[in-house]
Amino acid sequence: MSSGDYRSYDYLGLDRTPPAELAPEFDRVPAYDGGFDTATIARAEALLAENITISLHDHPVLFPADMSDTPAYNRTGRQHTAFNGLAASGLTVVFDNMMNGTACVTGNAPWQWDDVVTDLGMRQADLAHQSRVVVIKTVADIRAAHAEGTVGLVFGLEAATPINNDIEKLDVLHGLGLRQIGIAYSDSNALGSGLNEPTDGGLTNLGRKAVARMNRLGLAIDVSHSSDLTGIQTCAVSDRPVFMTHAGARAIWDIPRLKSDAALKAIAETGGVIGMSAAPHTTISKAHPKHSILSVMDHFMYCLDLVGIDHVGFGPDTLYGDHVGLHTTFAGLLNKDAIAAGPEHELVPYVDGLENPTENFHNIAAWLVREGFSDEEIIKVLGGNILRALEEIWV
Repeated sequence: MSSGDYRSYDYLGLDRTPPAELAPEFDRVPAYDGGFDTATIARAEALLAENITISLHDHPVLFPADMSDTPAYNRTGRQHTAFNGLAASGLTVVFDNMMNGTACVTGNAPWQWDDVVTDLGMRQADLAHQSRVVVIKTVADIRAAHAEGTVGLVFGLEAATPINNDIEKLDVLHGLGLRQIGIAYSDSNALGSGLNEPTDGGLTNLGRKAVARMNRLGLAIDVSHSSDLTGIQTCAVSDRPVFMTHAGARAIWDIPRLKSDAALKAIAETGGVIGMSAAPHTTISKAHPKHSILSVMDHFMYCLDLVGIDHVGFGPDTLYGDHVGLHTTFAGLLNKDAIAAGPEHELVPYVDGLENPTENFHNIAAWLVREGFSDEEIIKVLGGNILRALEEIWV
């Protein structure tokens, strides 16, 4: 079998079968019609091919066709990488955030330490049996992936919750290949407050120690699901750039999942980058209340004006499957505030133009070209800004 024919866990033979039918990598929903002309598409595709392009947050794996099967599927520790979809994505690197630390089989109980170790080991065992997708641990790995035409995955966790109070486990995670980690996932943990809390307690003393250890290890820090104060205080104590890998501006759509101007500015002051999210029913705007790439770009433009071109990028937070259905299955992930935010908000079955990791950056690049951004500006926001920050973090 050639590497190009390989499907996840083929090396297991008959034991590779997942516990449910998986969503397709292509054509799950109609292709986005952005009205881009031939010249716009040609320039966008050239920029993608010639430069390092990085998604700051995605889930580049196949989810069950029926999202109610997701809890059992995730518990196998065998999320199936979308090899063909990634090959067609135009991406150099994807920050691959596993589901650990977010939602469990019921409610919002955090995944446990053993789940994290299992997922990291199983995913890398799978990747070791093919050559189209590689594991990224250094900036040199990113440059090599671009030169060789492969796609790289940076393994991350959305929250440090599974370490409990044991900072030494950050070292273990780094040794197992993890290179990015969140502080808290919506609910508070031992490190700090999440964005769900009615009272924002900020970063704890343990959290401050954890940030210092993350800096020393070279773990990129993410505050996307942390409270505003936790994010701001993380930025204040970190001596490396901090990421907000998948977020948007609360000034554009006023829900807790999105970020205050102060929190956004704090990221830029560290030299970090804000990745625009496209998780369903979050980065909406009054100009575009039906969530689509146009809504997301309203957040992008606001953040660009607020913090400058050097501190914005994209972390679409997409996957291969029904993301709206996933939020429904994991009720704790469904942003009820977004749904109740106003009568002008329209529920959608998917985010048109930013529905999965394959299509995202083709459409983003074409939109940027059409809107008159220069090549230099486009190269920065498609990955250059993130690469610059990683050169300071992964040392």
